[in-house]
Amino acid sequence: MTSMLTTVNRVLLALAGLVLVALGGAVLAVGLGAPAPSWWIHADRHDVLLSDAERTHWRGADWWWPAIIAALAVLLLLALWWLTAVLRRRRLAEVLVDTGDGEGARLRGRALERVLTGEAGTLDGVGRAQAHLTGHRTSPSARIRVHLEPQVNPETALHHLTARTLAHARDATGLSSLPAEVRLRGVRHGAERVS
Repeated sequence: MTSMLTTVNRVLLALAGLVLVALGGAVLAVGLGAPAPSWWIHADRHDVLLSDAERTHWRGADWWWPAIIAALAVLLLLALWWLTAVLRRRRLAEVLVDTGDGEGARLRGRALERVLTGEAGTLDGVGRAQAHLTGHRTSPSARIRVHLEPQVNPETALHHLTARTLAHARDATGLSSLPAEVRLRGVRHGAERVS
């Protein structure tokens, strides 16, 4: 389902891009003095986009402005819906867990993210952690941000994260691998006044 949505998204974006490039190129070409294409609505570069008669033709009609505002509101809502759908799909919704009986089970992606975040946060010297899952439900990958206390060796923290947290998640889900991108940062502490 996700790959189909990605394909539809790419096709729609490509079509919208081609239409905008064609219209923009035609406007630019006519504006620079090229002959207007046969399908273009204006004859030459001195034509205005909308004449006074075209701009004021529907102004007196009671339905005109409400219709324009409603159409623009619908376009805005569709654009916001598309944007939230695109942003929401970056996170993995579920992970397919092999139960060994041929059936399998689905594990919510957010549940696994919470487990990864919680277990990474309990490691020695970790101030806080945050995990996100990406990829496909049969081959997920993790992005983990870890904020380390100043006294912690980053190499040791990375080893513990790999050997404990990621290994536990891999074993619990039955995945053969769980690739991870780990970003380590030091926790900044404010200066304290000593009396």
